[in-house]
Amino acid sequence: MSNSTPFRFSTIGDYHRAAGLPKPAHPLISVVHMEDINLPIAEVPFSMVGDFYWISMKKMQHVKFRYGQQMGDYDDGVLFFMSPGQLFGVESVEHPVKKPEGWMILIHPDFLWNTALAKNIRQYGFFSYSVNEALYLSEKEESMLTAIVTQIEQEYNTAIDRFSQSVIIAQLELLLTYSERFYQRQFITRKKSSHELLTRLEDHLDRYFKSDALAKQGLPSVTHIAEILNISPGYLSSLLKTLTGQNMQQHLHHKLIELAKEKLSTTNLSISEIAYELGFEHLQSFSKLFKTKTNLSPLEFRHSFN
Repeated sequence: MSNSTPFRFSTIGDYHRAAGLPKPAHPLISVVHMEDINLPIAEVPFSMVGDFYWISMKKMQHVKFRYGQQMGDYDDGVLFFMSPGQLFGVESVEHPVKKPEGWMILIHPDFLWNTALAKNIRQYGFFSYSVNEALYLSEKEESMLTAIVTQIEQEYNTAIDRFSQSVIIAQLELLLTYSERFYQRQFITRKKSSHELLTRLEDHLDRYFKSDALAKQGLPSVTHIAEILNISPGYLSSLLKTLTGQNMQQHLHHKLIELAKEKLSTTNLSISEIAYELGFEHLQSFSKLFKTKTNLSPLEFRHSFN
């Protein structure tokens, strides 16, 4: 395995061969036990890309990983998700290395063909999270998910019939639904780090709104804000929705309207000038948004203060 060019696995069978595993029981889906993997971990750093979905629950001590642009480790048991084409690598290893614990589910997109999950799987935000935003599981949660994985493994190891795919898909959907629930729990239980992140978000937005960036560039994108905070857009959106009940666009529009109210009530700027300072190219767009949010036109709101 090259330590400069990412090693690409086009099929699950390719990964099994590279990891020293037996041929998969099913060509499009596999459950891998971490202790059975024999990747050449001594040849670090190395990276790999798979053309399939990975769902992993890993415990590996003294090993540093790179997932996307983020570094992380698996000293604790965490769950993380990768979509086809995402990069994963081993950066460093401290010896002695203990045998890893945990499991992986590998799912080729073709296995999902003609099912609702084929369309819906990308809607789970955690498939775009980075490793330091992974899901930290309690022992009870870990046991629940492992039981589902065991059911999936038992199903595809039995004789395949016309019900096999439907049964496995149902189990995968259950696994993803529980994962979504546990992520929402994590946003709440890890309040300190979550609220520190929101504080950083508000500080950045306050600076942005007070500068001339709003007039020149308009509202910042979720991607831009996530890059500033060094997290993924999906994680930022999920966290904000859980803690405030608003998505990022709603949050930005709320701040924008509050700033508009301030300018309308405390300055002599014309409505057009205010719209320009808030990043609107057209007065009509500003007026429409303002009335949608306040049930008043900008002029009616200004008159209410006179």
